[in-house]
Amino acid sequence: RIVPRGQKISKETEINNAIINNTMDRRKFLKVSGWSFLGLAASGSLLEACTPGSKEAKKIMPSPSNLKLFWGDLHNHCNLTYGHGDMRDAFEAAKQHLDFVSVTPHAMWPDIPGANDPRLSWVIDYHTDAFKRLRAGGYDKYVAMTKEYNKEGEFLTFIGYEAHSMQHGDHVALNYDLDAPLVECTSIEDWKQKAKGHKVFVTPHHMGYQTGYRGYDWNFFTEGDVTPFVEMYSRHGLAETDQGDYPYLHDMGPRQWEGTILCGLEKGHKFGLIGSTDQHSGYPGSYGDGRVGVLAPSLSRDAIWEALRTRHVCCATGDKIKIDFRLNDAFMGDVVRGNSRRIYLNVEGESCIDYIDIIKNGRLLARMNGPMTPEMPEGDMVRCKVKVEFGWNREERYVTWNGNLSIDKGRILSVTPCFRGAAFTSPQEGETEFHTHVNKILSTSENKTELELYTTKNPNTTTPATQAVILELEMPKDGILTADFNGKRFSHSLGELLEGSRSHFMIGWLSEAILFNRAMPESCYKLEHFMEDTTPERDTDYYYVRVRQRDQQWAFSTPIWVEKV
Repeated sequence: RIVPRGQKISKETEINNAIINNTMDRRKFLKVSGWSFLGLAASGSLLEACTPGSKEAKKIMPSPSNLKLFWGDLHNHCNLTYGHGDMRDAFEAAKQHLDFVSVTPHAMWPDIPGANDPRLSWVIDYHTDAFKRLRAGGYDKYVAMTKEYNKEGEFLTFIGYEAHSMQHGDHVALNYDLDAPLVECTSIEDWKQKAKGHKVFVTPHHMGYQTGYRGYDWNFFTEGDVTPFVEMYSRHGLAETDQGDYPYLHDMGPRQWEGTILCGLEKGHKFGLIGSTDQHSGYPGSYGDGRVGVLAPSLSRDAIWEALRTRHVCCATGDKIKIDFRLNDAFMGDVVRGNSRRIYLNVEGESCIDYIDIIKNGRLLARMNGPMTPEMPEGDMVRCKVKVEFGWNREERYVTWNGNLSIDKGRILSVTPCFRGAAFTSPQEGETEFHTHVNKILSTSENKTELELYTTKNPNTTTPATQAVILELEMPKDGILTADFNGKRFSHSLGELLEGSRSHFMIGWLSEAILFNRAMPESCYKLEHFMEDTTPERDTDYYYVRVRQRDQQWAFSTPIWVEKV
């Protein structure tokens, strides 16, 4: 294992200690950790001892970087136009778990269809009514509130608005300027022309729908500063390809190949990959619905904007999975030259990793498989992550959870929110009033975190409405984790949770419940690896990383493009 300069080795992680001391060979590592490696990864340098500053280290390790990963949602909706939930509540919800946001009104639909089709009358009416409300004072209110919530270095807000298009697919115009006007257009191509020379990004989304029916048409893609990235995942589904997880199930139709990410990459286009929720219940960043990670030196407007422009972005479905992907010192989104490609990868998930793939030119170059079941760590002191989840029951009414999670030994290193809004992808017919319940982490110390959460029943057996937090812990196996909520207390030792999850009804069968998910030791959610590819296949090859956790949370890096010398 190679350790980045300045990074401390966890003394509590027996596997990593053994690797650094070069006392464990690959076979023993696989036996102890449960990982396995395929393709190019099987010949990598995961286990070789490497002295910092040595000639070998300089060859393998990327240069030090001052970039950090910040998380946001640049496409989501509330009742400002059509959708549900108050705009102020949307900003308050975003502040609880995001670094930056654009709360996005629907603004126009130049080629709106269905004037003589009674099937579409309701759909057409709620769109046109929303566009009128936006122009009758709604946009001014939106700009004022976006300015109010913008706090440089703490929480950034951006002006953005959406245009639908049957021909070109739906797009969002994101503006740098907090005084940005509402720019009308006759088509998406007209919009893009008007954006030239201004700090405006015009970004397509839900790209996998049928072309001509609000799906994306790559024939209209323009590489450069106007469209440096595209939205590959949202509540609508995943548009990496026409196969795999998260198919399109909305009434707008199924997912097809023509507008997908791999289709665009195979056409030779260069673009960044982001996720957004496209949520319609006033909850930006709603867990599991999509978000964008941005590599930037600081949380400043200029730094975030420049990172978006240069494609230093990644897509996550929900968990804030960290991907440090370098190729010959290039970051995701960069274009470099060279026939020998030194690939460095450092991934930290929020739960057990199912697999990590390196994709080259649309094919699997390397796969690193995580353990089927996390291995019990040796020793007494353990660094791990435990997700504690709240919800279930059969009632439509909201359940309020007031209380805390605490440990009696060790330290809470971090608390990561997994907060959801209502599962709306479009306006709900007949739903006239909806109040957004904002979940909050009220306080956090080294041994306790206080929470205020709101849950309802899951709308169906495949759509969760639960709330959760992920605790990163450093504690002994006999340490006790306690959930104290609504007058009930449940406790488990870390040793118990390393063996498996534990659940508790609050009142009795079919009531609300708490789930202590399995404790995940560091060995199952962290991986650092180096490998080298010396086989150019095209004049320009592209490489990207995708990470899948066993809980079906995904993350995708933007590709790095490498030109053959």
